[in-house]
Parts: sequence; structure tokens; C-alpha cells
Amino acid sequence: MGFTRAELEAFRDHTIDDLLGEDCRLLFVGINPGLWTAATNTHFAHPGNRFYPALWRGGITDRRLDPTGLGDEERAHLVSLGIGITNIVARATARASELSNDELRMGGATLVNRVAAVDPVVVAIVGITAYRTAYRLPRAATGRQPPGQHPFGDTECWVVPNPSGLNAHATVDTLAREYRQVAIAAGLRVGPVRPG
Repeated sequence: MGFTRAELEAFRDHTIDDLLGEDCRLLFVGINPGLWTAATNTHFAHPGNRFYPALWRGGITDRRLDPTGLGDEERAHLVSLGIGITNIVARATARASELSNDELRMGGATLVNRVAAVDPVVVAIVGITAYRTAYRLPRAATGRQPPGQHPFGDTECWVVPNPSGLNAHATVDTLAREYRQVAIAAGLRVGPVRPG
């Protein structure tokens, strides 16, 4: 599957569907959809994105999922595991840096209500800079957020690294370790870590 730059640009400012089931235990929260994500209606979709390879490597999924776009059966598989996915900001851009601070803060306020409605065990924000900006927490660090010092009430909050290929600080292996931690915290059944 591939797209020309012009085809992708046609998806600028589009929104995509949240991936949510009735028993969402772990809610991953991206910053906002990329253009490839909007084109495929698949969160974290892009050939260079390491989200789905990290879920596989971390033993969270029992099958490899296509990072270029998921089908209905693959989406249903994630939901059956108790995994949900949404975003802080709904509109698609080529890069998250195109979002304003105000847009992130408004999206962050909306996300608080969405998390309350979904009521997951763990919410995992994927990207420390967006989390700091959205919630005016400039000193927040990655990992589990201290109870009472995040906006999600009794829901356990973690901030994990962004799987985008643009994040040079993370590898599939480091992402797999971080995502595995939040999956275990959410009570998901995880398999063994898989070698690279």
C-alpha cells in the first residue's frame, strides 16, 4: 500500500474513528492522526511507525499487525485484547509540530472527558512533549505519573515514548519494553518478549 504526497495531502484536517470496545482496559492516546493514519483510518499507521511492531515484540499481541493499515479483523483483535486507541487532537496533520499549544490544551480537556467515559484501567499518552503541553505539566517525565498529579482521576496514567520514525530516541525494543509495562499495569494478558 502506498500513497503519493498529493493523495496524502487530501487527508489533511480529516478525523478518524477511535478504536474502542466495551472492555477497554488500556487506552493508548496518540498526539493526533498523521496523514497516512487518516488515509487508512488506522491509528499509528505509517510504514516507519513502530507502534504495531512494538506491540508484537512486547508480547502484547499474538500476531504481527500491518503498520501500513489494519483491516476490520485486526481492529477486532486489538479490541478483544482490551486495547483502545484515540488521540489528544482529532485533526490530521503531516507532523504533530503543526498543532498549536491551544489546540493541544483544548484536545487535552476533551480527552479527560473521553477517558472518564471509557473508564480504562490505564491511559497511556504516547508522547511526553504533547502531554506536558496539553496539561501544563512542564516537568512531567515519561513513565507512570504520580497519583493525584495527572488529570485522569482514578485512572492510572502513564506517558510512553512516541513510536513515530521521527523519534530517534526510541527503538522497537525500547518501545516494546515500555508498552509491555503499561499492558501489564492494565491487567492485559501478555506473552513472552520476542527477540528482534
